[in-house]
Amino acid sequence: MKKIWTIKNLDCATCAAKLEEGVQKIEGVKSVHVSFLTQKMTAEIIEEKEKEVIDAIQKTCKKIEPDCEIIEKEETK
Repeated sequence: MKKIWTIKNLDCATCAAKLEEGVQKIEGVKSVHVSFLTQKMTAEIIEEKEKEVIDAIQKTCKKIEPDCEIIEKEETK
C-alpha cells in the first residue's frame, strides 16, 4: 500500500534525509522517499500492519524533527 503525506515546516534537505532514514528503519515500511522540494513523503507499507506502521511513522518524524507536521494526503494502491 502506498501512502503520501505532506510535510509542513520541513526546513532543509538534510532534515528530509534524516526523516527518510528514520522511517526506512520502521518494520512494515517497504520503501520511503522524502522530498524537500515538494515537502512530501511517499511510503510503501505493509497493508496488514497499516495502523501500527502509520503510528510509528508519525512518532519517528516527531522525534527526528519536532517542528514538522505530517499530514496524510492520499492513498493509492
